[in-house]
Amino acid sequence: MVTRATRGVVFVHAAPAAICPHAEWAISSVLGGRASLQWTPQPAAPGQLRADLSWTGEPGTGSRIAAALKTWPMLRFEVTEDPSEGCDGERICHLPGRGVWRASTGASGDVVVPEDRLRSLLDHGYGAEKLAHELNQLLGADVDAELEPYRRAGDGSPITWLHQVG
Repeated sequence: MVTRATRGVVFVHAAPAAICPHAEWAISSVLGGRASLQWTPQPAAPGQLRADLSWTGEPGTGSRIAAALKTWPMLRFEVTEDPSEGCDGERICHLPGRGVWRASTGASGDVVVPEDRLRSLLDHGYGAEKLAHELNQLLGADVDAELEPYRRAGDGSPITWLHQVG
């Protein structure tokens, strides 16, 4: 049996301390092994903690991790999955009060917008301002803007590596 593997990173940008063990259990249940994250204070959200975890697993693992984490709507997180043979990469972000934003990514990590989505925008005949707004929505510009202070606050933090079991 040939198994395909990919890798990615879970960034829990901000979590209340009481939820941190639950986030670890959720990630562990997907990866099939104990996820022990190194939680550090999140300067962008006083009183909250942050952690990163690099993982390897089957394609689709990133989606399963995000689905497990979104059980706690107060978590601010981002999950990436690198492209693998026959599969696009993916970036999934969750923001409290806004829900999930998801996009396919290419080999360099850039968001990839499918041709049919672009054609649909063009078919609407939007003016330049509305078209720019819709493209920014597809690219997740507003999500990136909201997450950027949390990302910067985590620069230089340790990353934990965990491999999927089984």
